[in-house]
Amino acid sequence: MAVTRAISDAPARKGRKSVNDARQNLLAEPRRMKILEWLQEEGSARVRDLSQAFAVSEATIRQDLERLDQDGFVVREHGGAYLKSVPQQVQSMSLQHLTNMDRKKRIGRAAAALVSNGETIILDSGSTTTEIANNLTAHQNLNVITNAINIALTLGALPSMTVHLSGGQFKAPTLSVTGEKSGDFFNGIFAEKLFLATAAVSFEAGLTFPAMADLYVKRAMIKASSKVYLVADSTKIGRTSFSSLGPIDMIGAFITDEGIADEDRAEFEKRGIEVIIAR
Repeated sequence: MAVTRAISDAPARKGRKSVNDARQNLLAEPRRMKILEWLQEEGSARVRDLSQAFAVSEATIRQDLERLDQDGFVVREHGGAYLKSVPQQVQSMSLQHLTNMDRKKRIGRAAAALVSNGETIILDSGSTTTEIANNLTAHQNLNVITNAINIALTLGALPSMTVHLSGGQFKAPTLSVTGEKSGDFFNGIFAEKLFLATAAVSFEAGLTFPAMADLYVKRAMIKASSKVYLVADSTKIGRTSFSSLGPIDMIGAFITDEGIADEDRAEFEKRGIEVIIAR
């Protein structure tokens, strides 16, 4: 890190300090929003982990969490914070990310229509993949492997389904399990299809997510699958989040809605990725 040379002229020092303060203020709000996205994905976080992830001091992270607490988003606790809505959300078995549900419902129907009776499939956690599960209830003799507790409860009660739930650490906002143990569960498994969720997708950054905990699980799911279907509404195209899973060429098909731009669809297809529009 470069060290700024001291300047003897007091007004100049004051002016330089003002500029630096302004730059810090510009960076603080976007960082706090990224931290909030992290908490909305993970449910909770430690100051130490956030400090390392965002490359700022622990004191800065504490200030960020204090501001998010004052704004009513999180609850501060010793060494970290947790999302304020988590306890009520878990009790009601509701998901955190429930925006653009009309688009997600159409994507869920389109994805479920690609599943044949008797297949083995992997369903990632998330609100869009939950819509897929809701449209699979009439299928017969499916083997469903998932890291989503709510999906396991939806399909596991049906005698026509065999449902396998991976182990791991519980993650409240997505009602899922995550971590290396969850990823290791997929070793030696073969599935015809994986329906993979993402927070954002871009041609430059690839598939990105608000936090890092799920990356190990998602890579294991991809390795265990013959074909990977990315399921994401069109508002996620061209956006980036905090951590990268990898380039978009790790998927074979993209199921999205009619909001996708013609030039984006052409770029996906140019890269050999089938684009399926849910209508």
